[in-house]
Amino acid sequence: CSRPHCGKELTSNNNNYNPIITMSAEGEGRGGFGRGGGRGRGRGRGGGRGRGGGGGGGGGRRGGDENVWVPVTKLGRLVKEGKIGSIEEIFLFSIPVKEAEIIDYFLKDKLQDEVMKIMPVQKQSSAGQRTRFKAFVAVGDTNGHIGLGVKCSSEVATAIRGAITAAKLNVAPVRRGYWGRISGLPHTVPCKVTGKCGSVSVRLIPAPRGTGLVASPAGKKLMHMAGIDDCYSSTTGHSRTMGNFIKAIFYALRATYGYLSPELWKENALLPHPYQEHTDFLAKKQIR
Repeated sequence: CSRPHCGKELTSNNNNYNPIITMSAEGEGRGGFGRGGGRGRGRGRGGGRGRGGGGGGGGGRRGGDENVWVPVTKLGRLVKEGKIGSIEEIFLFSIPVKEAEIIDYFLKDKLQDEVMKIMPVQKQSSAGQRTRFKAFVAVGDTNGHIGLGVKCSSEVATAIRGAITAAKLNVAPVRRGYWGRISGLPHTVPCKVTGKCGSVSVRLIPAPRGTGLVASPAGKKLMHMAGIDDCYSSTTGHSRTMGNFIKAIFYALRATYGYLSPELWKENALLPHPYQEHTDFLAKKQIR
């Protein structure tokens, strides 16, 4: 038909040319936007080499050995082989802990974690403000061990996971004592201790048995996770800043072993360092 828009296809007699070709039909040969599977750069579902082509499996490690701990430090190797019997041996020789799995090895069943605070922090950049999240997490076993970790990340879940790992690496022993008569299990701090962070200063004072924890809700959580049942507290400074406040309490609890009381005056035999005792084992090449 020679009239335009008559609905019939215009066909050239010489070249058998069809000018009305849809994008999907073209895509079958060269990719395009259709489902074609050619070598084009189209967005189609085809199985060719185009960008929108067939599916390839994602990489990554798969298998049952993802959660197997492979220690990378001397202390980790000794712990995994059972050469160190308790976490107190690590604290006795002041060996730095660089792997969170070491703490899990000794305290995994008893360790509890508590998210103390999540706060947004901002940084001014050329593109505007960059917002990230800062998480404060405390871990403890309610039996004389407490740790506090801080982590900042662009996502809340990532910040919490990082803070838990940091808290495990910061686990410290907490010494407990008595108020008055020495009977039963230790229930309070052994003496008056002080911790300070920023302008916040926290003082922990021994209390009689049955008093409970006289402190703010955040302070009660930390002291309960450390295994302290009775304690008075006194705070000065801008304690409304939660990050500095819980850090000050953590420093005060950690300072309980820094005071040498008369019952610790007796002489103790010096034991060999674990690295020196197991030097033959550590000299062997680790097989992974």
